[in-house]
Amino acid sequence: MKILANPHRHLGLGDPALADVPWPVADASAARSLVSRCPRAGVTPLTDAPDLAAGAGVGALLVKDERGRMGLGSFKALGAAHVIAREAAEGRARGRTYVTASAGNHGLSVAAGAAAFGARARIYLAETVPESFADRLRAEGAEVVRAGAIYEESMRAAAEAARAEGLELLSDSSWPGYMERPRVLMEGYLILFAEVADQIDAPPTHVFVQAGVGGLAGAAAAFVRATWGDGPRVVVVEPEAAPALYASVTAGRAVVAPGPVSIMGRLDCKEPSLIALKGLARDADDFVTLTEAEAAAGTARAAERGLASTPSGAAGIAALLAAGDGRAALGLTPASRVLTILTEAPAS
Repeated sequence: MKILANPHRHLGLGDPALADVPWPVADASAARSLVSRCPRAGVTPLTDAPDLAAGAGVGALLVKDERGRMGLGSFKALGAAHVIAREAAEGRARGRTYVTASAGNHGLSVAAGAAAFGARARIYLAETVPESFADRLRAEGAEVVRAGAIYEESMRAAAEAARAEGLELLSDSSWPGYMERPRVLMEGYLILFAEVADQIDAPPTHVFVQAGVGGLAGAAAAFVRATWGDGPRVVVVEPEAAPALYASVTAGRAVVAPGPVSIMGRLDCKEPSLIALKGLARDADDFVTLTEAEAAAGTARAAERGLASTPSGAAGIAALLAAGDGRAALGLTPASRVLTILTEAPAS
């Protein structure tokens, strides 16, 4: 594990290229009100994991379990579906085709949201995405297209199709000229953190949250600061093979962080979302990277305690368990109360 104490905390990156990038939304009330009308809506559990806490040398480990979210098996159910629900409420969704690239779970949210509101979905998948995810997307009514060896290549194919055919691009990342929908998508993720705030008696001392392009982590950090102030320490977890946020915060600007394919497939994103990067540079305390071995070991230990997931879904837990000599640098003590997010169900 590598640990980077955020040198830009409170101030942000100060990169002129991010000046026009919006900050992440921090208020969950509008998203909660909208999504509460969905027939699949329901609160996911917050689970105490005392054995894992003891193994990590902390006082408590709280796990927000997103494996059952809306029957889609992932926190991502709150993202793209929230965008489509909002556009449906404004009369802008029915009959449209939403197109995106996905490593699986984001695509499920697009597919389910489109089906619920009279729209269509086309999902582009890289070669590395398992066919089992493609089958799940088709079961939700989506058209599936294979394109590219990695996520970024499939995203370019989706964006080109949207331009060429006049389709509605719905990415979970943001880049110059594409900000509105990703920001609304990130706003949907606030729902799970608002649920946590209702479920606990006191704020956590630490929040370990995994990141691909950074949407979930950016929403987490924005919510934490708006709700609990500077008390909780926000630790962003990425694969060593795809340290897009770690590398960008180090460089002081958005950079591409190429690397090999990671077993943390849903986190294997080489370019950060600009909205997430801007917010996390201001709001997160630390950025850490996990090796493949650390991710595998942490996932196995979580499964032994009834928290079966994938290396992507259990990355926050794995980072806590792998902290080792980095505990002091992360401010972890026997009194720490750590919040993690189990973001997805195990692969079927």
